Amino acid sequence: MIIVCNNEGTKGIPVTARMLSEGARGLDAIEAGIRVVEDDPDVRTVGTGGWPNLLGAVELDASVMCGSTLRTGAVGALKGFTHPVSIARQVMARLPHEFLVGEGAARFAREIGAETGDLLRPHSRESWQKWFDARVKAEHQKSWADAPLIDYCQEAVDPEIGKDTTVFLCMDSHHDISSATSTSGWGWKYPGRLGDSPVIGAGSYADTRYGACACTGAGEMTIRAGTARAVVLYMKMGMSVQQAVEEAVNDMRALKGGLISRVTIHAIDNRGNHHVVAVNGTPENYYWFWVPAMARPETRPATVIQISDDTPKPRSVDSFKA
Repeated sequence: MIIVCNNEGTKGIPVTARMLSEGARGLDAIEAGIRVVEDDPDVRTVGTGGWPNLLGAVELDASVMCGSTLRTGAVGALKGFTHPVSIARQVMARLPHEFLVGEGAARFAREIGAETGDLLRPHSRESWQKWFDARVKAEHQKSWADAPLIDYCQEAVDPEIGKDTTVFLCMDSHHDISSATSTSGWGWKYPGRLGDSPVIGAGSYADTRYGACACTGAGEMTIRAGTARAVVLYMKMGMSVQQAVEEAVNDMRALKGGLISRVTIHAIDNRGNHHVVAVNGTPENYYWFWVPAMARPETRPATVIQISDDTPKPRSVDSFKA
């Protein structure tokens, strides 16, 4: 058994580890762990308390994947529901579809009785208001719901350097491999923007025959490179998990233009090995790791790799904290 999750999984990984130790199935265990993260208002990039979009609304994305069946479930641009990871799980369990977004995802969530709640907490609301007052033109403030947003989208902020989407990868006692993600996405994003988290093959992928991968950071990059699926395919080709991640980083070197920022790639293989690389990251990038021989989950530093980047970085959210 093994669990790898990113730094935002701090409060959730003990739950996942305990459940796996007690014989729970992988998807059950990582869903439970992510729900803890989604409930934590101090995590500003996932669930309740997440950063809002340009219009001041919190939109959530999530996905799950079962590596033994290759079934997936994903939701995107979901408003007003506190546990998108569980809604994604139910998409997988109850529909012939794999992916729901926007009002369709909300309709499904209401139909299954998913938990609702106010996602925009005071700290996020105040930070957004500070940005709005400082950066939005007076003539647009009067009719913000109908204002042109394309130029303001360039104000999209990095949701706290090194803190992102939460991603969980695991192999359970049955040797089944699973992955799951949950996020509020980039702060001040264009309404309806989807990152890689709900996009199977970009932000996460699991195949029990080979391994799993999940990414955090600039999802625009991993969507273009198909990073999560690529890592698993490289392992299928016979590469080690470390070689597979390094080859996926090489794929990113080919990206030109668009948003080029930072991405952390988390991967495990079907033999219990793992590798985590922070592309354009900092020494502060870390992840959580657990295997049954450990008394408790441990933090470990990610391997930092810098790739060529001539693209201006988005403004940091620190500029607008209340």
